[in-house]
Amino acid sequence: MDRPQIRRDFIVKLLRTIRLDPSDTFVFERAAEPGEWAVSGAFSFWSQDAGELEGKTRAAFRSGFLGVASLGWSTLAQIVEAKTPDREGLVETLADQLVRHFGAPDLWTARKAAEQEVVFVESLCTHPVNTLIAVRRTCEEGEIREAFRTLRPREGSRLPKVFSFVEVDGEDEAPSETVDLVGLAETRK
Repeated sequence: MDRPQIRRDFIVKLLRTIRLDPSDTFVFERAAEPGEWAVSGAFSFWSQDAGELEGKTRAAFRSGFLGVASLGWSTLAQIVEAKTPDREGLVETLADQLVRHFGAPDLWTARKAAEQEVVFVESLCTHPVNTLIAVRRTCEEGEIREAFRTLRPREGSRLPKVFSFVEVDGEDEAPSETVDLVGLAETRK
């Protein structure tokens, strides 16, 4: 007699895109929809010379998380709880995107790469649920480097507000650049 397979769904932590204000819609060529599963997205730039990136593509390189469903960008990602089927769906969706949009030779190869991306995302999610993660990406000696920082909401805040953060981790060095959001908004008109 065959024993029935018992599926156990475990809780994991993953990243979802979050939009606290409309800035992503004019900072990036394509903004991720709020609530999409997110990955770092650094692989999107592997075949490009980071020094030659301009405008919105450069903004995505410097500070964007990739929304897996839309292939849009988000400045922030939020740590959320997810179940095993959510994680499996993320791997499958990313694998499909890797084949269709990034030149992966086949779905088997793409699944392996997608699994590695999701494992990396999980490594970023060691902080409490609802913690926001920001990325700063640079290119040094031909290598893409990523630095992540966390933003935690004040005690008692359910959903974070843009200026309600009090604790920042990973901000040891001052940013070397600033973004003129007003100027970007004016060029969009």
